[in-house]
Amino acid sequence: MGEQRTVRIIGIDPGLRRTGWGIVESDGVRLSYVDSGHIASTNDEVLAYRLREIFEGVASVISGFSPSEAAIEETFVNDNARATLKLGQARGMALLAPAMQGLRVAEYSPNLIKKSVVGTGHADKRQIQAMIGVLLPKAKFDSPDEADALAIAICHANHRSVPAARLCDAPRPAPRRRRQRAS
Repeated sequence: MGEQRTVRIIGIDPGLRRTGWGIVESDGVRLSYVDSGHIASTNDEVLAYRLREIFEGVASVISGFSPSEAAIEETFVNDNARATLKLGQARGMALLAPAMQGLRVAEYSPNLIKKSVVGTGHADKRQIQAMIGVLLPKAKFDSPDEADALAIAICHANHRSVPAARLCDAPRPAPRRRRQRAS
């Protein structure tokens, strides 16, 4: 049997107000807490600049901690179409930041994340936070967004070799741009 390689994973819980991030290391058997936090966008700023804050914040965390893989929560659709669209845009920035740095990015449904951490797909935030405390006793998080991001990283650590994980392999070549003819 070969030695297990330790992998550093960043979990990202996208949100327009707060994007949580959590970093864990896994050797295939053990998990260890590295760090966590959140990126807050400025509420009174226009949307484009709020999205830039999310992108730059996630990119900065990735540069600072050098994870080798990333995982993000898939978007769920709610009754408010505008809120869903804005969440999707924030999620786009959270997906783009690791992709721009060449990381593999996996996506997981909220139910799978909860099931991986708590054992049931319909766990509430308190249950997730309690299990994060059990699974990562050294974890210090100040918000549910951080706990959710750590749960996403844990889910990826448990499912990263399973084909069901939707992975975007990186790096991908940039699309070719077509030249426009002068009129």
